[in-house]
Amino acid sequence: MTPIPPGATIGILGGGQLGRMTALAAARLGYRCHVYEPDELAPAADVCARHTAAAWDDAAALDGFAAAVDVITLEFENVPVAAVERLAASRPMRPSAAVLAVAQDRIAEKTFANRLGIATAAWHAVHDADELAAACAALGGRCVVKTTRWGYDGKGQALVPTPEAAATVWARLGAGGVRIAEAVVPFVAELSVIVARTPDGRTATFPPTLNEHEHHILRRSRAPAPLADDLADRAAAIARTLAVALGVEGLLAVEMFLTADDTLLVNELAPRPHNSGHWTIDACPVSQFEQLVRAICGLPLGDPTPFAAAEMTNLLGSEAEDWPRLLAEPGLRLHLYGKREARPGRKMGHVTRLRPFMR
Repeated sequence: MTPIPPGATIGILGGGQLGRMTALAAARLGYRCHVYEPDELAPAADVCARHTAAAWDDAAALDGFAAAVDVITLEFENVPVAAVERLAASRPMRPSAAVLAVAQDRIAEKTFANRLGIATAAWHAVHDADELAAACAALGGRCVVKTTRWGYDGKGQALVPTPEAAATVWARLGAGGVRIAEAVVPFVAELSVIVARTPDGRTATFPPTLNEHEHHILRRSRAPAPLADDLADRAAAIARTLAVALGVEGLLAVEMFLTADDTLLVNELAPRPHNSGHWTIDACPVSQFEQLVRAICGLPLGDPTPFAAAEMTNLLGSEAEDWPRLLAEPGLRLHLYGKREARPGRKMGHVTRLRPFMR
């Protein structure tokens, strides 16, 4: 393919911190960014050349946005597929609407992975409380029920402790269509792998990251994950297999559970930069954000091999107000997202601490 050269304009769907860090990486390579985000106070807009603040179903705004950019990517997957399809009619959309349709739906994700022979937690599609009770019994007497769409950071899911509790849990979740019931996985670790893929099929994979969650929100990531080489290679191979099979152009983040017998179970897919990859800004020759820019523009992919071990910690809510102390800590890398309002559990920034590899 003919590369999209520096000086071009990259369109970003979504204006959160992932879009902000993508725009900063793009600027370093000489690209301009134009963000499409309904929120007029989007943090990405502060560092982009242009911001279209319009609804996702505003056809005129979408068409104007497409006309003003050279390639389009996204920073979160909850963009309506119809909007992506409209944009893709006039500009390269990386990743495609087809990739987005799979990543937006937990049932589609699990089905896609299973058809490739990639393991996931056991699961059942459920349409009502009776089906949930039957699924719970089939999955060992307890399960987790989740919405198929729009859930993140633990939202839209609940534990079903017994089949008898299914009706109560279903009612608490409120009206809705199909949901997914998943087996409770006795995992020993949560991992993620981020792989980049260009439109002509070149790939580059960051090493697996070990993640720790608190109240369903990512708190800390350590990289590279302390895994045996063969296990790390298997995790990376799973991510590459999924990216190639999906035809991803850009990034794919694959979240996985590791069980005590070294089984890897794919949990979720995200065709965009990922919170667990923030450490790459400070510990790799190329960050996940620069790698996204390189991939969607058809440039050579950068070296994803870290030159230091890293620990990334999210700053949630008022924790970002501790910035004077954090800035005084030797060696600490502080990243603040410029969000106007701090709320409990809201990601306001992150810090990264590096340590040299042992020789």
